[in-house]
Amino acid sequence: MSPDIINLLVASLYNFINIYSMLLLIRVLLTWFQNAEWAQQVMGFLSPITDPYLNIFRSFVPALGGMDFSPMLALIVLSWVGPILVGIIGQLLLSLAI
Repeated sequence: MSPDIINLLVASLYNFINIYSMLLLIRVLLTWFQNAEWAQQVMGFLSPITDPYLNIFRSFVPALGGMDFSPMLALIVLSWVGPILVGIIGQLLLSLAI
């Protein structure tokens, strides 16, 4: 595998993580507009994409005082683990290419 393809794969994974982080953030912000019809339409689109990841954190982070803090933890984990994962996968692909 050429280094150009490896760079493309790593950059694609990095961009995917950034886009997914933005979708999570939009999903969380839309919970403030639950009564707006337009927000419900967007939430209906984003929920199947983001809920599987958020449900991981909802299973062990209880809601405190009616506030769900699991999305905050999910975003923090994604922002920390994402770049580390991209680096590890990049190094792995480079080592396999040699």
